[in-house]
Amino acid sequence: MTFTKQLFIGLVGAIMVTGTMSSVAVAFEPDKPIEFIIMAGKGGGADKMARLMQAIVEKENLSSRPLFPTNKSGGSGAEALISAKNASDPDHTIMVTLNSFFTTPLRQPGLQIDNTTFAPIGRMAEDSFLLWVHKDSGITTFEQYLETAKADGTKWVMGGTGRAGEDNIITNYLNNEFGLSMKYIPYQGGGEVAKQVAGKQLNSSVNNPSEALGFYESGDLIPLVAFTDERLPLFPDVPTLKELGNDFSYFMQRAVVGAPGMSDDALVYYTDLFTKVYASADWQEYKTKQSLMGDFMSGAPLKEYWNAQNARHTVILRASGDIK
Repeated sequence: MTFTKQLFIGLVGAIMVTGTMSSVAVAFEPDKPIEFIIMAGKGGGADKMARLMQAIVEKENLSSRPLFPTNKSGGSGAEALISAKNASDPDHTIMVTLNSFFTTPLRQPGLQIDNTTFAPIGRMAEDSFLLWVHKDSGITTFEQYLETAKADGTKWVMGGTGRAGEDNIITNYLNNEFGLSMKYIPYQGGGEVAKQVAGKQLNSSVNNPSEALGFYESGDLIPLVAFTDERLPLFPDVPTLKELGNDFSYFMQRAVVGAPGMSDDALVYYTDLFTKVYASADWQEYKTKQSLMGDFMSGAPLKEYWNAQNARHTVILRASGDIK
């Protein structure tokens, strides 16, 4: 059975036929505001994405009840994961995720979070990473960056979102692969990280494009290398690390998940809702402008993607000593 047929069956509770469809009863529809948890701080890529999706839902009148975004950034996403796990009403609780959706349960087994128990509503995109420095650093190439960072040792400071998350993983890779000893400082959101580099409080970052774009457009931040398989259309002059001889790329999932225990009917409703958000002109424009990649993914394929990411991040975190 195709996904379209499954979705149709889930949405249609009763059909009265008199030559044509005369009435349709929806199996689930929210009857109160929907909590929209963001597992990161304000101003970062996840926060911007969630608030854009909220605006699209309102603009297109896609939901009978509003989405209310709430930032829960504590503990590298642990606060958000616990909040969703313990939701009193799973059918009215959804969450925007980062890769801390994978790393935090692995790093903090005491949380007893099984990310595969979350409802697979939809992966909206995969986000990319670039290495950023301030224009006044005098650094214009990745080779110059390596030379300067190596000379400065632990005095060279890289900022990122959370501990042992995406930014920390890339920092560890650079340290291990190129013999660097950069110090890593975690923040609660990528927006704050980009602001600190622009303010010269940090030496570098590996911000997503959406987080650093404003400072790039103002000329304050310079991208040196992209951690992607191919050059990003938004930054055609920025080489990939693969081009420079290192077979490494890394992406972040931008997905919407439902709280564990969400009913099948509610999952069908939210999958349909975010399929429409994904197809909207506003979301497609945002994807292009922010160098977001990937097609919409939901249901069983999204669960398979999570399993693959859990396996990959287990290997990464073991290699860095963050887990045994």
